[in-house]
Amino acid sequence: MRIAMIGTGYVGLVSGACFADFGHQVTCVDKDAEKIAALKRGEIPIFEPGLDTLVETNVKAKRLDFMTDLSVPVGEADAVFIAVGTPSRRGDGHADLTYVHAAAREIARAVSGFTVVVNKSTVPVGTGDEVERLIRETNPGADVEVASNPEFLREGAAIRDFKFPDRIVIGTSDERAQRVLAEIYRPLSLNQGPLMFTARRTAELIKYAANAFLATKITFINEIADLSEKVGADVQEVARGIGLDNRIGSKFLHAGPGYGGSCFPKDTRALIKIAQDHDVQLRIVEAVLGVNDIRKRAMARKVAAAAGGSLRGKTIAVLGLTFKPDTDDMREAPSIPLVTGLLDMGAKVRAHDPAGMEQARKELPDIQYCDDPYACAKGADAMVLVTEWVQYRAMDLERLKREMAQPVVVDLRNIYRSEEMAAHGFVYESVGRPSRKEK
Repeated sequence: MRIAMIGTGYVGLVSGACFADFGHQVTCVDKDAEKIAALKRGEIPIFEPGLDTLVETNVKAKRLDFMTDLSVPVGEADAVFIAVGTPSRRGDGHADLTYVHAAAREIARAVSGFTVVVNKSTVPVGTGDEVERLIRETNPGADVEVASNPEFLREGAAIRDFKFPDRIVIGTSDERAQRVLAEIYRPLSLNQGPLMFTARRTAELIKYAANAFLATKITFINEIADLSEKVGADVQEVARGIGLDNRIGSKFLHAGPGYGGSCFPKDTRALIKIAQDHDVQLRIVEAVLGVNDIRKRAMARKVAAAAGGSLRGKTIAVLGLTFKPDTDDMREAPSIPLVTGLLDMGAKVRAHDPAGMEQARKELPDIQYCDDPYACAKGADAMVLVTEWVQYRAMDLERLKREMAQPVVVDLRNIYRSEEMAAHGFVYESVGRPSRKEK
């Protein structure tokens, strides 16, 4: 099948490369000429394990190419996927559909023959109806069906998620569109990829509901972590105890500094706005959003308490800046309000991240960046572990203690064992576990 992928951001580039790897002919289109030129040179604009090799392999096989002009690839395509950004709109929290609507109009002018136009971007319920209206308004003779096919990709594991999905949600009631999309995803049948056909609006809501539920699980266990600290319980054992119940499940029950990233914050906000527009109040989701925002800033106070109360003039080492490991994504990362809070308290902040420092400099220009974690910790009055990169799990604790001015470690991801940290002489604070002091 011939596929045009509009947008070469995270979803578009990963999806396009994976579709090409299935054997389809894929053209990824983006208006950013510099990005397209870089992709043609083999330079990948995002950090995602395995993506560079996947793109290189399929470009060499002539199944994947890149363009700035969508007219030719859209005119030849069996399916056109819209994978452009839908950021939170300034002022009201609604999803900004400017790029989606612009893409719809351009696609309408370029389509030829029967074409399935697929919204892969995360969009509010009813967006497919509007995309269809715009296409028919722009080109009344277009033979087009508009479908919804939301993505469920985790950054850092996106390629595996695409090729071994829990489910593939396809929102269309049109039999021709169903046949085209079933054929596009047919290579997954060997992996028993479950296709779920549903109404378009239902598919749009599935995406938001899934992200809101996962955000709720994270926020729930974070609040249980706070209670665990007060009553002397261990949140990791609590999470295991409830996660073994298959009605609950163990995933997304890891206490930490709050969720971030490109999806959960904006999608929970957008879902609340969608509900309000339809006179429905999502009280649980509203609480999740509020609790998460407050929690991120509260982590700075947790560091201050561990370091003796005042941070004025103290040096704090921050390990991990991206919102999760195996990505360079800084969008809504918990490190941003944490570092801002530390600076507001008068601390000097040094930071290290294996992949995210270039992006972090745009968000946090007033801190010092270090080439390795030990240089970051050198002379620090406290070290804060924010992102659970694997590189930080096996640090030489004896060396770390020698480098630091004060052996204070605040582990916001619970990657170290309390007993081991105490045995090495650290004052160790984690999330939802009893405090352990140096021996």
